[in-house]
Amino acid sequence: MSTSTASSRSRSSLLILRLVESAIMLAIGTVLSMFTFSGPWALGGGITFCSMLPLVIVSHRYGCKWGLFTAFVYSLLQMILGIQNVQYATSAGMAIAIILLDYVIAFSVVGLSAMFNGVIKNRLVSLEVGIIFTFLIRLLCHFLSGVLIWEVLWPNELGWAAPVWSIAYNASYMIPEIIITGVVAGLLFKPLNRYFTGADLK
Repeated sequence: MSTSTASSRSRSSLLILRLVESAIMLAIGTVLSMFTFSGPWALGGGITFCSMLPLVIVSHRYGCKWGLFTAFVYSLLQMILGIQNVQYATSAGMAIAIILLDYVIAFSVVGLSAMFNGVIKNRLVSLEVGIIFTFLIRLLCHFLSGVLIWEVLWPNELGWAAPVWSIAYNASYMIPEIIITGVVAGLLFKPLNRYFTGADLK
């Protein structure tokens, strides 16, 4: 068998492995997103146990491009599960804004969590910074959605200014989500270092 044929088969095997692993990670993340809890501090929203960590792992294992694609697929799955939220829109523009801010952009950005790998040499630090940065962008998306859409549809009962209510509401579940995901990722990084970094693929 020629070297080129072996190389072609090797690339094909890696592609299949990447597809299968990504599908499994999507399934795990989707299932985890269905089990939520909230603490006494939460003003709303649901905290999951690391439902987005599988997206973080895919990004670090296969790179940001593939991570972004996988997270985009995840965002579509989340939109399907939360389709009733889109139905609340009173116009096509509002529906598009909900789709983008609450789903597509909010979740897809998590696929970029490996973006600091080339800047920060310590992979554990890069992992944690990537989680914090991308999750904060997700928080920003939900904050904007809260101010521009949900406070227009249903003003909060406490009478708070829209920006204050939106950041309080969304931070009350996103900050715990960041902390939980960061801690679990840090605990898993050392024993699963080769998997996280994709060293086993070389």
